Amino acid sequence: MNTEDPEVIQLELKYCERCGALWLRLRGAQEIYCAPCDLEMLDLPSPRRVTSRPRLPGNHKIEIKAQAGEPSVYCGKGGTA
Repeated sequence: MNTEDPEVIQLELKYCERCGALWLRLRGAQEIYCAPCDLEMLDLPSPRRVTSRPRLPGNHKIEIKAQAGEPSVYCGKGGTA
């Protein structure tokens, strides 16, 4: 098949990431929603917060005290890998 033929249109089968419907889009296009969901997504307000780096909740300050001990305490006999 000659892909430079002006009458050939390459399509991809895509599922809507909102409703799960199957639809066809032009190959290489970046749409992720079907046409009805795309219109509904335009009606939603834009996010107010600027996304930041993800972090875990809770106390972020951890104190680590160095303790000298036998190496066998840290490296037991036999492998546990």
